[in-house]
Amino acid sequence: MAEITAAMVKELRETTGLGMMECKKALVETDGDLKSAEDLLRVKSGAKANKAAGRVAAEGVIGAYLAADGKSAALVEVNCETDFVAKNADFLDFASALAQLVAKHDPADVAALCALRLEDATVEAKRQALVQKIGENLSIRRFHRARTAAKLAQYLHGVKIGVLVEFEGEDEVGKDLAMHIAFAKPQFMSRGEVAPEVLARERDVLVARARESGKPANIAEKMVEGGLSKFLGEITLLGQAFIKDDKLTVEKMLVAKHAKLLSYRFFVVGEGIEKKSSDFAAEVAAQAKAAAG
Repeated sequence: MAEITAAMVKELRETTGLGMMECKKALVETDGDLKSAEDLLRVKSGAKANKAAGRVAAEGVIGAYLAADGKSAALVEVNCETDFVAKNADFLDFASALAQLVAKHDPADVAALCALRLEDATVEAKRQALVQKIGENLSIRRFHRARTAAKLAQYLHGVKIGVLVEFEGEDEVGKDLAMHIAFAKPQFMSRGEVAPEVLARERDVLVARARESGKPANIAEKMVEGGLSKFLGEITLLGQAFIKDDKLTVEKMLVAKHAKLLSYRFFVVGEGIEKKSSDFAAEVAAQAKAAAG
């Protein structure tokens, strides 16, 4: 039997939004397998699918740049150790300058970006100087560059979420799409892009949930198909209810506006990075014990 730690229970609670005891029981039943425990809870309680793209687990900012002609743009994620530094003016300027470099020079990777010149020194030299000045480790994590013959729209939600959209149509459509993406964080553009394993996992959950309901086979089958359709609508951009008019899907909005979505990309600061957590009470107790000893 695997050890069920408080950290595991906490992670499952954050993923499913369910209570501590429910999460702990599910982990015990699945021998500590987080993914299996999540599926079990979804079957038993109807918990929603995990939206991994919405989880932020590190500090930093998104630097953004959109050329005046609207044909090239870039997003860059730069990480730091604390939210305090993420508000530092020099740090914010550094991230913005990097985005402009990426849009202009199209570096192959982060290493190539670090080798580019930024004013009187390389990007890496500037980064190291900023580390010395601020007193925190700073890292350039990733970037995305877009160039098109169509149109580009960009949206920053604060400094934590950045979106780039390539589209055809009125400028307002691009801005609306970018804001919608920042809000809804779609995992895929269309149903055809959804990975088979994602669909298979969701179907397994829905089949198990239908079986638990005790409904006749024909009703259970409709429940599964209806559940899959709803799931696909939630995770695909074109299938989502449009943020400015929830009576329309994004796809129907585009048709109504005679517009077309070509591609999109969004960054959420810290997405997928495990942030080191600490038990403050335990640290205080340990320090008190050491001082007494």
